[in-house]
Amino acid sequence: MARPPLTKDTTLCISLAARPSNIGTRFHNYLYDELGLDFLYKAFTTTDIAAAIGGVRALGIRGCSVSMPFKQDVLALVDHVEESARAITAVNTIVNDGGVLTASNTDYIAVQRLIASYGLDAAQHVVIRGSGGMASAVATAFRDHGFGAGTIVARNAETGRQLADRLGYGWQAEVGDLRAPVVVNVTPIGMAGGPEMREPAFDDDVIASARTIFDVVALPSETPLIMAARAAGKQVITGAEVIALQAAEQFERYTGVRPTAEQVAAASAFSRA
Repeated sequence: MARPPLTKDTTLCISLAARPSNIGTRFHNYLYDELGLDFLYKAFTTTDIAAAIGGVRALGIRGCSVSMPFKQDVLALVDHVEESARAITAVNTIVNDGGVLTASNTDYIAVQRLIASYGLDAAQHVVIRGSGGMASAVATAFRDHGFGAGTIVARNAETGRQLADRLGYGWQAEVGDLRAPVVVNVTPIGMAGGPEMREPAFDDDVIASARTIFDVVALPSETPLIMAARAAGKQVITGAEVIALQAAEQFERYTGVRPTAEQVAAASAFSRA
């Protein structure tokens, strides 16, 4: 089913990022075509986030995905903040209902859903490597899902300690002798095109002692860490699953339509091709 021809009544959704990618654009537009929805999605960048959000409100733009470095700045520019965004003081999704803007964080929601769907045991210790904005979303999702015992591993002592203290977790600069049943990478280690693209975020002995390996890096989905974990027979959760789930959540909020798991998987594959 193809989407209707573009007209003055076509609903516009956008993304705002310092360095826009094609992933969201391809994901959403693929599903608009698949489901025959009269929507269009376009990525933008801006040097004036307040004016950009004012444009979302004034022009009737239905949905707005927000990426770094704007995730915190937009909090003061919306009318309502859902708990998913309030919990981590960061926004990645804005929905416009007749000029009233509601903010949420679908990264947080996606991670919580993955924790539940993979049946992770909240009584277990979780080690989370990273202390940036996405690490905050991931770590808070684990804490709010009942994981009371956790350690943040971050070389940046200031952000690492702050995140750990906020969640009631421990902090250390390096993994060292730390081992846990659940280990999560929320750093750029293993990311395509990065300086550490061929490196796993955790050593083999850390992987061997874990039950579940979660790598939030989405490009590639089969990171060195994920490949090593699969080879070791561990349960794995990939960044591709996070990005697909959070985008599906955004899609439903914008359109009112929940795509099937098969449609989400197809759109995710298309977006990354």
